Amino acid sequence: MKIKVSEVVFREDLYPRIETSAATVQKYAEDLDVLPPIIVNQHSELIDGWHRWTAHKKHEVAEIEATIVETASDADLLQKAIETNATHGLQLSQADKKDMARKIYNGTAEKDRDQKKKDLAKILSVSERTIREWLSRVDKDSKEARNKRILELWLACYSNEEIGKEFEMTPQAVGQVLKESADLPKLSKLDQATAEHATDFDIPIYNIWKQQTKSEGSSHFGNSETRWVDNLLYLYTKPFDVVVDPFAGGGSTIDVCKKRMRRYFVSDRKPIVEREKEIRKHELKDGPLKPPQWKDVKLVYLDPPYWVQAQGQYSNDAEDLANQSLEDFNANLAKIIKQYADKLTDAYIALIIQPTQWKAPERKFVDHVGDMLRAVKLPVEMRYSVPYESQQCNAQMVEWSKENKKCLVLTREIIVWRVV
Repeated sequence: MKIKVSEVVFREDLYPRIETSAATVQKYAEDLDVLPPIIVNQHSELIDGWHRWTAHKKHEVAEIEATIVETASDADLLQKAIETNATHGLQLSQADKKDMARKIYNGTAEKDRDQKKKDLAKILSVSERTIREWLSRVDKDSKEARNKRILELWLACYSNEEIGKEFEMTPQAVGQVLKESADLPKLSKLDQATAEHATDFDIPIYNIWKQQTKSEGSSHFGNSETRWVDNLLYLYTKPFDVVVDPFAGGGSTIDVCKKRMRRYFVSDRKPIVEREKEIRKHELKDGPLKPPQWKDVKLVYLDPPYWVQAQGQYSNDAEDLANQSLEDFNANLAKIIKQYADKLTDAYIALIIQPTQWKAPERKFVDHVGDMLRAVKLPVEMRYSVPYESQQCNAQMVEWSKENKKCLVLTREIIVWRVV
């Protein structure tokens, strides 16, 4: 039967999957008709099919095929969700299974614990020995999981007060946890090396950052190239510094900051549905969104729409930079840069942008870099050329270039301003 997508209830506390995949949502969204039904209970609470449901939300589809399964309680719903997720689709990771085992096991009467462990081993398709190992340190594991989550929220720039509310802790108690976990020497050797760009990284020597092809990740239009973001983090930030990105798009900045142990404060006027829990919704026309402490911000990364190159790609709103006149685009983008500069001390602002040509009136070259350098009176720290080597123009564009003796634009630039 079909039910309304908007009426599906997602109970995060009763859903057996910790990690979700934006790439899977995008894959499912390509052809909704071939997807199997989601499974919900009599209260429309989701038992199985988060990625399928989210793919329908992404396309703003009104209804979705669903199978109704009766559940007697929250525990029954959770158990059915585990059983269903374990049989098809994206398989539960060991971390998912361990988390679910603890959720079901917690509160089990002592006389029922042996049987409960046997039941869990069967439901989760693991050995009884594994179950016993997982549950032998429930208290310690729960504390470790809590502390890990506190660090994750802090890296996402939630305040101690906001974090404390989630865990029923005082801000001071949250601070004590962070004092132990948000300390580079106390991280594992691997995490330390990753945070300091000592692994999985090529140090940039020159100011030309050639990229053969776009890195794998979210296919969201305009999503930032992760290697370029990574280079900027290496050059202009340290571990646990705050990076601000108000054009968060598909979330590249989040992914790189998590990897390199940078705090991130990201927003977008229209966050993609698959990352709406991570990207704050904010309109820059209302001014910069305030992070917990401006003094902690060391880099503002701006990857805005490249004027009419992105026209209609994000929205049809007049407030969208891609849908504005060139005069308004320049004025509003310069205003955004200046507003951030007014808030910062001893920090950097990085703007990536490409000149407009093919979609400009009369194919006239529009030098956005030059426009911003004239409008923004800040000292330029560096300019980087960041072309895609494999970027190709179509036959029509090549023919126009030959007929008009005009070179086609393939380059884009990153301007880095220093704010003292």
